[in-house]
Amino acid sequence: MFCNRIKNLAIVQRLYPIKNHVAAYCSGTQAIDMSYDVFEGKNLDPNLSPLVIMHGLFGSKQNWRGTGRALASKMNRKVITVDARNHGNSPHTDDHGSIGMAADIVQLMHRLKIQKISVLGHSMGGRTMMYFALKYPELVDKGIIADISPISIPGDISMMSKILMAMKNINLPQDVPIPVGRQLASEELNKVVPSKDTIDFVLLNLRKADDGKYYWIHNVNALYNNMEGFTKYGENIKGLAPFKGPIMFICGKNSPYVDPNDWPHIQKIFPNSEIHWLDAGHLVHFDQPAKFIELTIDFLNK
Repeated sequence: MFCNRIKNLAIVQRLYPIKNHVAAYCSGTQAIDMSYDVFEGKNLDPNLSPLVIMHGLFGSKQNWRGTGRALASKMNRKVITVDARNHGNSPHTDDHGSIGMAADIVQLMHRLKIQKISVLGHSMGGRTMMYFALKYPELVDKGIIADISPISIPGDISMMSKILMAMKNINLPQDVPIPVGRQLASEELNKVVPSKDTIDFVLLNLRKADDGKYYWIHNVNALYNNMEGFTKYGENIKGLAPFKGPIMFICGKNSPYVDPNDWPHIQKIFPNSEIHWLDAGHLVHFDQPAKFIELTIDFLNK
């Protein structure tokens, strides 16, 4: 159940703006301390807003290490990659909705004593960053959204549920080495997932404990239980004022995640936005890394 909107969130005490935003969340929303990495170039400008990057479903900050390092080396601003809640090295929680994930970003800013950030989010991370910008526009300088729409529901959302269910049901023997365990898991996932690339991406999250037990580093149960929330994203942003800051969408021409017909509706939510279509699939930053980095740097340096 979503908490009621907090009135006058933009009115905060000048001396402790970030702390007040953390406290402004209703008691039902618990922020977590996300795991993060920081990348800095040689000529860091402390006056530029840091860029915070959040990955997509089944991903982690490790997937963005190369991009984060490349961006930091070519810009004068700090780049911070994060593990979203229930992913990577970040804490697990039963909730996996936009409200809680936005709270995690505010919490990160409070921990690092940052007053304003630019944001970059891919897929699930993109929706989180869009919600964050709409909820807390005064905390956001610019935003980059990679291959996700605030309007339409991703076409393969049901496939994600099937993948998570398959992951929940995989039970690997403890006495087999990691290569064999991965192969067995791959065979089980192949029953519901037609894409080898998707299977390989999911298997990046498989680990083997010291006692021999296999486990997933992300919170499979929480992700599965919250999948319905992905279809209710519109309810979360309904009633929030448009974000008037600069926003850039980078989308894959071969991806089903952004319907071109959404664009007029997206511009009503983000009136100061632009869109670029690259010859890529959903992992647009992997398929076109050089162009993705070029667009990002040019946009942030405007």
